[in-house]
Amino acid sequence: MKEIQAIRALLLLSYLIVVTRGIDTRTRTQRENTSHIITERQLNKTIMMEGGDVYDCIDVNLQPSFDHPLLKEHKIQMEPSYLPIGHNIQSPFIHVVSQSHLSVVKCPRGMVPILRNIRRNQIAAHITEQVTNKDDQLEEAGIKYRDDVYGVRATINVYEPKVKKDSKDLSQSGVQIDNGPSGHVESIAVCYSVAPSYTGDSFARFHVAWRDAILNKTCYDHTCPGFVQVSHNVGLGGRVLPVSVYNGPQYVINIAVFKDPNSGNWWVVYGEKNTPIGYWPSSLFSYIKDKGIFSYWGGHVSGPTASSESSQIGSGHFASEGYGKAAFMRNIQIVDGNNKFVTPDKYKDLVGTSDKRKYSVDGYEVNNHGMHMYYGGPGNLV
Repeated sequence: MKEIQAIRALLLLSYLIVVTRGIDTRTRTQRENTSHIITERQLNKTIMMEGGDVYDCIDVNLQPSFDHPLLKEHKIQMEPSYLPIGHNIQSPFIHVVSQSHLSVVKCPRGMVPILRNIRRNQIAAHITEQVTNKDDQLEEAGIKYRDDVYGVRATINVYEPKVKKDSKDLSQSGVQIDNGPSGHVESIAVCYSVAPSYTGDSFARFHVAWRDAILNKTCYDHTCPGFVQVSHNVGLGGRVLPVSVYNGPQYVINIAVFKDPNSGNWWVVYGEKNTPIGYWPSSLFSYIKDKGIFSYWGGHVSGPTASSESSQIGSGHFASEGYGKAAFMRNIQIVDGNNKFVTPDKYKDLVGTSDKRKYSVDGYEVNNHGMHMYYGGPGNLV
């Protein structure tokens, strides 16, 4: 099935604002066509984060994205033309939740933070290994949706599911949009994941991801050129903090991905203020260039033992346990052809899990503020 193929491709990678007014675009300065190695000329500042992550602050016009053959003459769009209608509508929620935060890297304005090579190379090596491994296993729990979409959004409950450190498996939760025929599916996704074998820790880390048909590979963050970052202080690949505690405080991140109706670029924004992180230029794609035809909200586990020794999804507890114990997604909406956030058609979705013994979806509800669900489970780590 096409959606399984696309989800598998994206799982392989998941280890998956310069201040202006109005619409501000800048022509990139001339780049040396030698390599994407960060040079002293490009490097403005290096920042060590708590936990050991190292970020280099790079001129926004010299970021690795522009090594892509289709982006040599690209003009940076510094912010979306405008947000989808209804972006500022907050749904009522009887429970108290707080916002998790992405890694804040204090690069100067006009710079973007790029995770230091050693961390990126670890994950890139994993991607290569996974691509050549045809025996990888996959489990999932969430909502699949088939219809034209021009964006998606969700409020995602953040946990740190348990993944065996020596398993080479991962667990992720997020949103995804696909389009394209079998064998040529293009995908974009935003997620947090836990992948201890390749990041060296069991932290929840934030990623953007996509399937690049031109380069014929799956990419995430800045491991290969393509995603154009505009935020000077969001560290892609960094930790998401705080995380939720079972039967304790609950934390969420608000994520939206949408197609700019003017430029055609696919934007990623986060938080209660819809802060722009960056975008995928429309020129990267052939099929998803205009719209998506499939979307997904939920969690996955993937890797050599994802089915035989399945890791946790979400909180590691079944959805039936409800608030404070099971992970949830709420405010699930799509962007329609009129650039408006709307509730998905419940007759076009498929809600469920690949293995009810390990994971579940419960509390599924549809109202004017979108779809809502609890999801996840212990896998085999009971």
